[in-house]
Amino acid sequence: MTLRDSWMKNALMLAAGTLCLVMGGRAQVETKTTTKAGQSSQEVQVDRGEVVAVEGNDLFVKMEDGSIRHFPNVPESAKVTVDDKKLGIHDLKPGMTLQRTITTTTTPQTVTTVQTVTGKVWHVTPPISVILTLEDGTNQSFKIPKDQRFSVDGQMVDAFGLKEGMRITATKIVEVPISVTTQQKSVSGTMSTPPPSPPTDVPVLIADGEPKAPPEATETPAAPARTVPTAGSYLALIGLVVLLLLIIWFATRFMRRKTRL
Repeated sequence: MTLRDSWMKNALMLAAGTLCLVMGGRAQVETKTTTKAGQSSQEVQVDRGEVVAVEGNDLFVKMEDGSIRHFPNVPESAKVTVDDKKLGIHDLKPGMTLQRTITTTTTPQTVTTVQTVTGKVWHVTPPISVILTLEDGTNQSFKIPKDQRFSVDGQMVDAFGLKEGMRITATKIVEVPISVTTQQKSVSGTMSTPPPSPPTDVPVLIADGEPKAPPEATETPAAPARTVPTAGSYLALIGLVVLLLLIIWFATRFMRRKTRL
């Protein structure tokens, strides 16, 4: 090979490489992508609160921990399910209890991309790159990945085993693990409970004027206890009667004597 022929070949190789870079989008590389999903996991978060105020499209809710949360610019399309009815932001009233349930589903996936190219070796620079003549007759340059193997007539060889004119098939497999996360939100609520009304079959006491103090309790004097006469009391009574009779007898006798004189 003359110097001119060698220069022409190098020029063609450079042109082929440039063509590859420019027309990379037209490379005849067969690409297949598959996705394999793993076991999904779910996380459920429940928030509860009581409606404090509704001002326009701004919602103020008192949460279970006592904090006040402000939900600004609630869209008209947001709905709350209360007693099987769909209520909008302007239907909410203070005292209503709201519950928001957020279900987060995380699914691990493995995306496998298999790239396959078939062509005839036009030039190889091991272990850096190889220029292949594709089925449409165009030349394209490919960077050789580390430890890349090529199939040649059913045999696997590395970049150093490639020769010009060999028809080879190269396959590149790339696996990328990813996680796909989705969220589902639902809001439900209950109406505020009014205070219970008094039962109709129980009389209701109504105060008339100012309350009066209950009358003070007065002590009733106890009746004198009856004493039972004893034997001593009978003797004293008899002695008194006898004494009276004696006084009367002496007085009568004294009067008679005085009369005689």
